[in-house]
Amino acid sequence: MEAAALVANLQVTTMWTVTVLIGVGAIGTAFGFALLGGKFLEGAARQPEMIPVLQVKMFIIAGLLDAVSMIGVGIALFFTFANPFMPELLKYLS
Repeated sequence: MEAAALVANLQVTTMWTVTVLIGVGAIGTAFGFALLGGKFLEGAARQPEMIPVLQVKMFIIAGLLDAVSMIGVGIALFFTFANPFMPELLKYLS
């Protein structure tokens, strides 16, 4: 019974970790895009002749900003489907 409780505890901890990882990534990306879009519009309103240069830089930063959250999703999927702690726990229990 103790073994089942330990495995369940590890799975619940992993679930909460994945939830926080994806949630923080989504919130951070949302704030980042909001700030990026706002600053782009400010810069475009101040200097309309710089719009093409600012737009290229904005898209590069937007790609990097989106990549950070996708890396977080990849790590979360790794922990969800191939939990690296489970084999060690099972080895400890046997």
